[in-house]
Amino acid sequence: MVDSLLYYLKPDEMDPFYLFWAKQALISVVIIAVFYLLSRLLQVLIAKIGTRLCAATETDLDDRILERVSGPAMLLVNCAGLYLAIKRLPLHDKVGIAASGLLFVVNITILTVIAYRVLDELLKAYGARVAGAEVSRQIMPLVEKLCTIFLVVTALIITLKHFNYDILSLVTALGVGSLAIGLAAKDTLANMVSGFTLMIDRPFRIGDRIQLGAQVGDVIDIGLRSTKIKALDNTYLIIPNSELCNSTLINMAFPDVRGKGRINVGIGYGCDVALAKELMVRSAIEIPEVLKEPAPEAFLVNFGDSALNLSLFFWVADYTHVFAASDKINSAILKSFHSNGITIPYPTRTVIHEKDTNNAPQD
Repeated sequence: MVDSLLYYLKPDEMDPFYLFWAKQALISVVIIAVFYLLSRLLQVLIAKIGTRLCAATETDLDDRILERVSGPAMLLVNCAGLYLAIKRLPLHDKVGIAASGLLFVVNITILTVIAYRVLDELLKAYGARVAGAEVSRQIMPLVEKLCTIFLVVTALIITLKHFNYDILSLVTALGVGSLAIGLAAKDTLANMVSGFTLMIDRPFRIGDRIQLGAQVGDVIDIGLRSTKIKALDNTYLIIPNSELCNSTLINMAFPDVRGKGRINVGIGYGCDVALAKELMVRSAIEIPEVLKEPAPEAFLVNFGDSALNLSLFFWVADYTHVFAASDKINSAILKSFHSNGITIPYPTRTVIHEKDTNNAPQD
């Protein structure tokens, strides 16, 4: 009986016009109904199984993605069924191509929206977790726009390919245009690429104190083209990102904010070196900003022309306190040396004058 029913419902070109159309329409309705049921099934799976799987993870990224793509996904299933149903109808060539083409464009648009929403959530999660709030505020909007352009261009190429348009000329035009723009703005693009590199590699963050050559300052802003640094004398340094990427710099705030200071002092050759080192260490320990661990250390570095050169090394909790601590330690060392008879000599030079008794005139 089922075989007979299927045989009767199977369209035949020998059927009368209205019967042939009725069979085709009935099959299309069945296709639409089946895809509608599939969309409802997908909704149930997302609501029950998908929600449970997302709840088992530690992050809420998958929950947000599932929430944002569930609606378009069900709409995509229904539109796909409608596309297949209309495509099989014996419509006029132009009408069939127009209707199926319109639904194809709708399906591609929905797929693009799904991809955009997934990418948007991933970029937000990356920006908040890795790049930081300030860098995310500046860099992520541009990244999002570039990704949106890529998705739109990809969807356009797929659509044109579906309608049998020659996309080779479009790709060639885009390539030539990109080459012209790249040559005209190579320095700007180099700085932008370097800005992305700084965002991903993160050799420093906003607020870190860095040293680039002889310049030392705090990072105020990381832009697409340049990085702004506030120097210690309250001046602004605007450095192109490409220069930062191609230069060796020192990040004083990494791996932690502790700072190491060094004080050099020279004592007379007749002074007690052990006592001088003890006084230097004791002077440093008495300063509140100096850390007890690692403890301050003093060393005899070298023998100078006029003095024995000593160096004191100490640590502070924050690198911004090094200069203030150095001032206090220098004052304490000077006072301690004066009280204990340790002299800090001036540069001296001994000149020995000998008389040549053979050639000098005799009295």
